[in-house]
Amino acid sequence: MKTLFIKYRSVIKFILTFLLVYLSLSVIYKFYLQFSDGSEFYPDYFTHLVGEQSKDLLNTFGYATEMVPHLEEPSLKVMIGNTYVARVIEGCNGLSVLILFISFIVAFSGRLKATLLYLLSGSVIIYVVNVLRIVILSIWLYKYPEQSEFLHAVVFPAIIYGAVFLLWIFWVNRFSKLNQKNV
Repeated sequence: MKTLFIKYRSVIKFILTFLLVYLSLSVIYKFYLQFSDGSEFYPDYFTHLVGEQSKDLLNTFGYATEMVPHLEEPSLKVMIGNTYVARVIEGCNGLSVLILFISFIVAFSGRLKATLLYLLSGSVIIYVVNVLRIVILSIWLYKYPEQSEFLHAVVFPAIIYGAVFLLWIFWVNRFSKLNQKNV
């Protein structure tokens, strides 16, 4: 047993670190959601922020857009003109994806400065990709409502998770301690 532990120590360390960071951040996020009452920023601050930035970008692209609080669920309706094209729910704010990204990077950490800079820059990239994903999805749903299931269930998760995967690959190949050992 000791031999296996020694042999797979780096794998075990990665898994334990990943799980510890992921569970810790998930619990913090759960508390954040639990204590967000939606009175000032509906349904919660981050979802509201993503919705407003998506709206502003859609308006910049010439789509008269409003984000309207949904009366039946904690979400925002994306209204282009008078057409309800999509809703922005808590899961659309990208925080759960950021938690996954951060957990992986910390578990495969490199030098402290590089790790912190990559966490910050990668988080910004993921946030921007997520807002762009919502904007493009809203435009496509406005123009091609019959494609809603395919766009929402296949194309747009592939965009956000694909971006995270590419950031992970870049990190492991360029900055992680794993790569530094092989140099």
